[in-house]
Amino acid sequence: MTPQQTPSPTTAITRDIQDGLAIVTLAEAARGNPFDGTFCHDFKLVAAQLCDTQGLRAVLLKAAGTNFSVGGDLKSFYPVRENLGPLVRQWTANLHMGLQRLLRLPVPVVCAVQGFAMGGGVALLAGCDLVVAGSSSKLGSAFAQLGFTCDSGSSAVLTARMGTARARRFMLMTEMLTAAEAQACGLVDQVVADDKLQDEALALARRLANGPTVAYGEIKRLFLKAPTTSLETILEDEALTLARVSATADAQEGIAAMIERRKPQFKGR
Repeated sequence: MTPQQTPSPTTAITRDIQDGLAIVTLAEAARGNPFDGTFCHDFKLVAAQLCDTQGLRAVLLKAAGTNFSVGGDLKSFYPVRENLGPLVRQWTANLHMGLQRLLRLPVPVVCAVQGFAMGGGVALLAGCDLVVAGSSSKLGSAFAQLGFTCDSGSSAVLTARMGTARARRFMLMTEMLTAAEAQACGLVDQVVADDKLQDEALALARRLANGPTVAYGEIKRLFLKAPTTSLETILEDEALTLARVSATADAQEGIAAMIERRKPQFKGR
């Protein structure tokens, strides 16, 4: 972020930058961090701010309170349930733009999950690069139970993590998974004791923030492209990307540290 820019205020989500690590917190704990108009608006703003943050090296996405997110705010839906189309189009216009920008950030995004993660909340965490869940957390899909289809990129990010058949079953059967079950099917990467969740997730995010940021960004880009790219194109892209990244200061430091048998000091360039 340039010195001239002033971040727009947000209420549903907070953002704090610590030595290149952005800590993004879903901040409506008393309401279960629901997805509503305010959340979607704030999410787009925060994602845009992250794109403009100079020196950004990693992101930790977490939530205040007992639950990660209860998903869509049904209390907001109920009074206008006969005319939901325009409301959904308005909310998703903001939410989906924010998701595109967050998930394509050229830095690792770590997510810490506690309590319940439902609906769009599951899609939000599934799109992150590494997901750490508390042992008592539960992840569920209730879209079909409500007569809804999914949003928030669910069909893409859940397929990427779980595979098409497993992700489809999760949606159709409105499953509720324990943290261990979610880890077994690839929806989360690590399960830790509830009282260790925030510390473990922060430590992981800081470890990545101290890593070779340019390489991380290119690895993310290659994997995002892989499902829709031919093998020949992938091979050429990997070759050219490796050649470009091998010329970075971090790559030179990585080689030197390995040969000199010391811990590398990456600078993110």
